[in-house]
Amino acid sequence: MSKNIKTYFHENAGILAALVALCILLAILPATSKSFVSTRNFFNVLRQVSTNMFLACGMTMVIILGGIDLSVGSIIALAGCVEAGMVVHLNMPLPLAILIALAIGLGVGMFNGYVVSTTTIPAFIVTLATMNICRGLAYVYTGGSPVRVMTDAWKFIGAGYIGPFPTPVIIMIAILIITAIIMNKTKLGRHIYAVGGNAQAAEYSGINVRKVKFLVHSYSGLMAGLAGVVLASRMYSGQPTAGDGAEMDAIAATVVGGTSMAGGSGKIGGTIIGALIIGVLNNGLNLMNVNSFWQYVVKGVVILGAVYVDFLRNKNKK
Repeated sequence: MSKNIKTYFHENAGILAALVALCILLAILPATSKSFVSTRNFFNVLRQVSTNMFLACGMTMVIILGGIDLSVGSIIALAGCVEAGMVVHLNMPLPLAILIALAIGLGVGMFNGYVVSTTTIPAFIVTLATMNICRGLAYVYTGGSPVRVMTDAWKFIGAGYIGPFPTPVIIMIAILIITAIIMNKTKLGRHIYAVGGNAQAAEYSGINVRKVKFLVHSYSGLMAGLAGVVLASRMYSGQPTAGDGAEMDAIAATVVGGTSMAGGSGKIGGTIIGALIIGVLNNGLNLMNVNSFWQYVVKGVVILGAVYVDFLRNKNKK
């Protein structure tokens, strides 16, 4: 166990150092020092990071395959809106509405996976299409207006607590464990790396490439559905604008965490740190009252920097 921990820290030393440096900077800056270094803000960061972490778990698998999933942000909106609508307009029990929201995410992911695995259409194009479809359906379903739900049961998943810990953080830890097991301890995980490294060679070795692509995109969709449930709970409503740009944060967390856009390499452990970096960065920019327009610029620079580092790493390997 200790050997695994040492290996983890060794493999992620660079981004761990970046995370620590960012935290130290925000802790000493006069504009953020008092607000950033507090238990309340610590849990607030983890709560906010949770939805991106769900997306990043699925996105890591997709990018290791050499693909990308642009639909996850729109799935968040559609799943959350339908869940809220079922509760408000149909008086549906919340657990059943949650299952339907998760099923929507899974269904969109399965559709993405089916098209990607059975055609030569790039994942970028397929998920770009479903991104627009899901966002449009969210607007159609709600008429462009939020569907508000203010019950205690509704807010528990996204804004509640289990003991001293926020509920989304508990869910996040469970999802991270499940994803790590899939990636590191199962045949599917080994096949994901093989397909991402060389799909043709993987197929010749007997791996069902179509099945792997289908399952990975399905998992990504399911994670987006879960993120939609948690975010809708946190916002006390299903909103058609929810998750706008969330796919960018998920991609950023994944590539900052060391997953190669070329496919074939990456670790969920790195993605965890990447998501924390993006979360702390967002939190710090908000505490400094940086204009939201400039926040897009900053995150864009971070993504470009991470991809460039990946480019240099791959170049040196050749």
